[in-house]
Amino acid sequence: MRYKARKRTSEIPGSPRTKPAEVRLDELMSVAERLFLSQGVDATTVSEIVESAGVAKGTFYHYFSSKNGMLEALAKRYTEHFLKSVQEAIDGCSPDDWEERLRVWIHANIETYVKTYRTHDIVYTAHHHHDRANQAKNAILDQLMEIIEGGRFAGVWAPSQPKVVALLIYSGVHGATDEIIASKTEDCRPFARNVSDACMHMLPRINAPDRNQIFQCRE
Repeated sequence: MRYKARKRTSEIPGSPRTKPAEVRLDELMSVAERLFLSQGVDATTVSEIVESAGVAKGTFYHYFSSKNGMLEALAKRYTEHFLKSVQEAIDGCSPDDWEERLRVWIHANIETYVKTYRTHDIVYTAHHHHDRANQAKNAILDQLMEIIEGGRFAGVWAPSQPKVVALLIYSGVHGATDEIIASKTEDCRPFARNVSDACMHMLPRINAPDRNQIFQCRE
């Protein structure tokens, strides 16, 4: 233990002996993710994680009951980062351009998934979008439903079954991205455009006279 204490102090000269809990936790998880990606989950031990993070083993067990517990936390963090990445892309769109927002949602999902699929496959050993009770899937679907409902309320499109359309778009986008990952295509942007074009056919635009009629009915 004396050796470990000296090692932690000397790694960052002049740094405080303690860090905020959220910073220490994030660093610990980042180290674990890096090790899992480089050598696999099964081959990585808790001892290796804490040694690489420069913390005591007790710190690990303060936050996680086991390595599987850490994987669950990494899965939650992965989904939070995924949603944030997609939302930032959507926020760059005009607030009333619902077609653009949907296309950007599709593009951002594909690009983010392609960039992070290795972490995805570690924290979700089975494809999580097929898990009927998965909270990550529900969170991403809620994000998509907000766009579809926003366009519906604005009179841009009028799907008779918005939730069904959302499920088809969600499953189609993630399933199609698995294909481009498997093919190791370097530039996924043309693929993303083709996928978004196909998805837009599920939400045919309402022409101007029909849109005016919808607004009159709402008034």
